[in-house]
Amino acid sequence: MSESDNFTPELTADGSFTFFSQEFGEAFHSHYGARQESFLKFVEPTQLALKAKYKPMLRLLDVCYGLGYNTAAALQTIWSVNPNCYVEVIGLEINTAVPQSAIAHRLFENWDYEYTNILSQLAYEQKVQTNRLQATLLIGDARTTVQEVYGLGFQADAIFLDPFSPPQCPQLWTVEFIQQLTLCLQNDGILATYSCAAAVRTALLTAGLQIGSTPPVGRRSPGTVAVYKEKTASVSLRTFSLSQAEKEHLLTRAAIPYRDPLLKDSAEAILKRRQLEQQASSLEPTSRWRKRWYRESHSF
Repeated sequence: MSESDNFTPELTADGSFTFFSQEFGEAFHSHYGARQESFLKFVEPTQLALKAKYKPMLRLLDVCYGLGYNTAAALQTIWSVNPNCYVEVIGLEINTAVPQSAIAHRLFENWDYEYTNILSQLAYEQKVQTNRLQATLLIGDARTTVQEVYGLGFQADAIFLDPFSPPQCPQLWTVEFIQQLTLCLQNDGILATYSCAAAVRTALLTAGLQIGSTPPVGRRSPGTVAVYKEKTASVSLRTFSLSQAEKEHLLTRAAIPYRDPLLKDSAEAILKRRQLEQQASSLEPTSRWRKRWYRESHSF
């Protein structure tokens, strides 16, 4: 039995499919809709449709490429606006079995043939070159491959940060990893992630980015968008401003970020380090913040 046989498609609410990871105990996408999550959590917040109108070339960094939905959604969006836009994509993925399983299970059969062909070639050959696309899939620990990306001088207009959740995969949410990502972000580029965890937002702030809150998709919690400087980015953070509750969340123990100084620690070591720092912290307990805002949100 091949490794790709370990992934069984699961239907989500928008009619698209995702996989469930036995290793991390989580689905790759929200059960509210795998396909819609790609467009609404990643493509729209990074303003790719707008950028495609005035930029002849766009660069995308897809962190935790997975099934390939985010890359496919981005390409479809860009080329629907500007069919002549040249796109460079680098995807970071640790396991080729995931994208290969997506192709084997024909999860993209409702997409145009061009996108199915691109994703199939990326999954099996890790490289695609056409007259309007250069795409590469780097296989390995993203903490190492992101340094390859930086070494290439790759500067992304959009970064999709899409690992499994911080408690399950803390090594890709640390201050040090996010600092590596920001080195690969254009001055006017935009980073988007589905996570609104205070620890993740603190890491983004520590890396020198400004942050905003993107609208919830299906679930109650929002996502996060990050830029270097609002005045140079093609997005106004006023549109995505944090609520008062979110701002205060960043002042609690939940906001203590994950750390991985040498970019090689195990998930267990990273979680333990943060737990000890939280225990020694004088910041407000997150439970007190949660009770306060729960009470206020239910008062009439």
